[in-house]
Amino acid sequence: MSRTLTVAAAQFELREVDSFDAWADQVRALLDRTPHARVVVLPELVTESLFTTDPGWREHEIAQLTRIAEHTDAYVALFTEEAARRGQWILAGTHLVATPGGHENVAFLFGPGGEVHRHAKTHIFPAEADWDTGEGDELAVHEIDGVTVGIAICYEAEIPEVCTTLTAMGAEVLLVPSYTFTEAGFWRVRHCAAARAIENQVYVVHCPTVSHLDAPLAPGWARASVLSPCDLAFPANGVLAEARTNEQDAIGYELDLDLLAENRRTGAATTHKDRGRRRDLYEKYAHLTL
Repeated sequence: MSRTLTVAAAQFELREVDSFDAWADQVRALLDRTPHARVVVLPELVTESLFTTDPGWREHEIAQLTRIAEHTDAYVALFTEEAARRGQWILAGTHLVATPGGHENVAFLFGPGGEVHRHAKTHIFPAEADWDTGEGDELAVHEIDGVTVGIAICYEAEIPEVCTTLTAMGAEVLLVPSYTFTEAGFWRVRHCAAARAIENQVYVVHCPTVSHLDAPLAPGWARASVLSPCDLAFPANGVLAEARTNEQDAIGYELDLDLLAENRRTGAATTHKDRGRRRDLYEKYAHLTL
């Protein structure tokens, strides 16, 4: 029997809400559109809508975005319950979490058995410095139904070493929640996600944030996708599924991991194997690149 994993990207739209419960209702309605997925990915800063629960939010400075950290306990409780109730693994986008040193942009992966894995973004986008956001210093992979997944948050997908490390740790699927403020920013992450799929011979689930909210919040340009290497076994452009542009939407795809493993062995471009066999070359020049 072939190893498969059905994934979904739940492209969430940030909307003005008057309470946590109103935001949670929007989340549940979007998750209802992914009933057949084993893994659901929501976008980066999916909780940013909670900034608007304050009636005067338009007058606040963007540095006050960290106030959404007040909702951390409710956020964790919501997705712990939804993952268990739906029998799904939910990468619940990311959320700003208070730490002793400030705040971190953290991706939470919730499992149907009560599992809660956390990944703090290791490379923050320059604009995130305005939110008093620090960087994490750990990478990890997780096993879901015999498939190994890794998490790369937005800008991390633009840093090849992050995804190369996750692949070296065994990742076959990269989950990439993102939030890009411009179309150029979207394509930068999307093209880099596609490059990571090609060079590491992995699948990528890219899920961006949609937003049309007013300042001080930033717009969000989005078109979620499920990506593969570009090779004969896959679509020529590597796009397995794609969402509507700049609308709340959900897409899904059944990934074939045996096909991916065979592509790593016998594909036209065996980049996963060929990159690994020249570590001596890279190490020779490591002092120049790291």
